[in-house]
Amino acid sequence: MKKRKLLVAMAIVIMAVRLQGYGFARESGEVLELVNNHGVINWSRGIVYAKGIGKATEKTIQKGEKGSAEAKAEMDARSHLFETINRVRIDSSTLVEDLVKKNDLIRMQLKDMIKVAEIVKREYLSDGTVELTLGLKLHGGFAQFILPREIKHVPNIKTISPRVQKRKKIEEETKPGVKIPVAGVYTGLILDARGLKGRPAMCVRIVDEDGREVYGSAYVSREFAVHHGMARYEKEIKAARNSQRVSDNPLIIRGLRAQGSGRCDFVISNADASKIRGASENLLFLKKCRVIIVLD
Repeated sequence: MKKRKLLVAMAIVIMAVRLQGYGFARESGEVLELVNNHGVINWSRGIVYAKGIGKATEKTIQKGEKGSAEAKAEMDARSHLFETINRVRIDSSTLVEDLVKKNDLIRMQLKDMIKVAEIVKREYLSDGTVELTLGLKLHGGFAQFILPREIKHVPNIKTISPRVQKRKKIEEETKPGVKIPVAGVYTGLILDARGLKGRPAMCVRIVDEDGREVYGSAYVSREFAVHHGMARYEKEIKAARNSQRVSDNPLIIRGLRAQGSGRCDFVISNADASKIRGASENLLFLKKCRVIIVLD
């Protein structure tokens, strides 16, 4: 066990060094995925970064020109960004590249987005080399055409929980100004999936022990999934607790295992699933994607 922990710690250190070496700072608590040494998927921020390098020739160095090297760096970075974003997992069995290979329209749309991707960092080295880093958000326009069409707009949910009726009755019999907490009604969901070797994806699926879906594409409203993502990924429970995404009363549950070919689907206990299904109010936070998954 000690040897395994040591190997894991060494792997984390190596990963951090590699990220720093390629110009990608590793923020504390963020879920990062390195792609081909020149790209990073930041699952916590929902941004894909890619780096490009342009080397200056002796002629341009003598003339003091940076334009040629910068143009090469930008072309290199955009090519790497395309490679990196193709490795984004849509769900447990599908990568972006799978859609790109099947659909020319998606490939063209993605190419167009990469052409206007923002330059987030520009460095000029002493030897005339230029290094550029580009960033492209997974949310917004990209999510709009990548997320499955099955994710639709969900109309307002009418809450009919008997707990609310009980609360009103209690409040009527209680002194004014005294708030009575109602058990079973939550403002968000935190899934502790550490130690399960799970992976992040744009489309999250949580099921109970019997395979019945507790959270997935059918539960969210498209506008929230597009603009905020179906889930945020963190590496620390504390960061998840403090996130405004799940507000002040999140339900915190422990995952049992990760499954699917990409290990992006998570299984929870039937007891925890019942807590989520226990009140119709909980459908509201699911609809709004108020879900955080904590990974290693």
